[in-house]
Amino acid sequence: MVRKCVMYFGPSQAPLLQVGFRGLVQTDVGFRAHLTTIQNYKDTCGASTWETMMTYADKLRRDNTRIAFFSSTPQGGGVALMRHALVRFARRIGVDLSWYGKHYSKARDMINHVLSLLLMNKIVPKPLPTALRITKNIHNILQGVSPPSQRITAEEKKAVIHWITENAYRYWLSESGPLRPAEEGGAHIIIIDDPQMPGLIPLIKRFTPDRPVVYRSHIQIRSDLIAKDSSAQADVWKFLWSNIQLADMYISHPIPAFVPHTVPRAKVAYMPATTDWLDGLNKPLRDWDVGYYGNMYNASCHAQKMTELHWPARKYIIQIARFDPSKGIPTAIDSYAEFRRQCKVADIEDTPQLVLCGNQSVDDPDASIVYDQTLDQIMSLCPELMKDISVMCLVPNDQLLNTLISKAHVVLQLSTSEGFEVKVSEALHAGRPVVATKTGGLPLQIKDSVNGFLVEPGDWRAVASHLMDLFTNNALYERMSHAARTGVSDEVGTVSNALCWFYLASKWRDIGTKESGKAVLQPHERWVYDMARDEANCPYSADEEQLPRCSIEDKKIN
Repeated sequence: MVRKCVMYFGPSQAPLLQVGFRGLVQTDVGFRAHLTTIQNYKDTCGASTWETMMTYADKLRRDNTRIAFFSSTPQGGGVALMRHALVRFARRIGVDLSWYGKHYSKARDMINHVLSLLLMNKIVPKPLPTALRITKNIHNILQGVSPPSQRITAEEKKAVIHWITENAYRYWLSESGPLRPAEEGGAHIIIIDDPQMPGLIPLIKRFTPDRPVVYRSHIQIRSDLIAKDSSAQADVWKFLWSNIQLADMYISHPIPAFVPHTVPRAKVAYMPATTDWLDGLNKPLRDWDVGYYGNMYNASCHAQKMTELHWPARKYIIQIARFDPSKGIPTAIDSYAEFRRQCKVADIEDTPQLVLCGNQSVDDPDASIVYDQTLDQIMSLCPELMKDISVMCLVPNDQLLNTLISKAHVVLQLSTSEGFEVKVSEALHAGRPVVATKTGGLPLQIKDSVNGFLVEPGDWRAVASHLMDLFTNNALYERMSHAARTGVSDEVGTVSNALCWFYLASKWRDIGTKESGKAVLQPHERWVYDMARDEANCPYSADEEQLPRCSIEDKKIN
């Protein structure tokens, strides 16, 4: 029993990540913990959403359809959070859906990983070799946040392909692996997440050319820079597109400008990022739990000699995001410094604190660099505020982040480049007004001056002005808080995410990939959610909250 406890739970009593045979990501303590019921999920969405989802779930169960997702990291980022929720939900309703990540190549790697968890009091898995640095550079280049001179060399491209190919042949193409033909136990439909894994697509198509493969892009891709032939973005995209073009469908966040011009529009479909209203990030917490996780945060701060939170004696502003060059952390600091200057002029003594925190993604080597840069900026720009700013790279703990968001007065998301940051929807769901930038998918979630404010990237003066309004105008704050809490769409929840993937799996299983040499399921830039509702003959009702659909003007690349 002691051995099992050590294997499944860390020193903080939080469940440890379980990655099993072939890199199969095993959610909820290796599928042993049953955290939810079907009724719990049904209560998180409208009747139309649930009925449509069940239409496709029933068909997948009847046909014994197997679905496999592949991504580079099983923990830490938004993609991992969505996949954990999707796997948990699919298992609950009986759909055969699996998720595979990078496999530990040697037994001693796993042993060292477990030892590091115990000795270092961390749940963050052991980092991957140099491939992670390369894929992170690719990520930064595509988002336009890398140094102008940075390029991906031919040797680095070969290293990434070698990493993917080695894992594929060793674990996923071997006997009974998920990439084997469906008649040999492999998946019927395969989804590849983000620019780390597209090297799998040619391998899949080589062995099973008629098996559907969907590529899912989760980041803001600077299509305007890709359109410039000599740019680093064009070079990286050419490398990626040589593999991605073999996929049968290209799914992007619902921003047309995120899709490079080389992608045929007939192949493109849109899908937002989602969150799970039942998991630790969003579920209601008792006062005792809030106190427990608040003390946990302050204990971590104390251990690192970082500023502790004084809530509820003092309110606080928060931005929760990875320590990443694209997350606008310098703007958050500049905004807070200006806000505090305005408070001083207005003779406001009860000033709030600022919290900048986030989990480190397993495949993100930039976190420690950006963390150090953040502390350097505070010490050089506003050292007198260091006692009021708490900067923490946290051990992954959903309830802790839930506590921090739900008790914040205002939430910031000041990214300079962003896909569809679901932390915004989580903050709105908790009734927190959000100040965010007009970048990526953020404007789709925030109704300007209704449930938050939208500003231009880097405009710290505007952010400071909105903070003054939200801290001095109680009527405005209460109105925005109510609008935030009551205006979140079903489309950003787990059930809707499952609806979209179940529809695609069901449809591709029915029609296959080839008909007269052409892929027959061509979305032509439609939202997958809309396609699924239409197919199920389930029209929208007048009272359903919907995310804004892009107009023709939005499709123009500036």
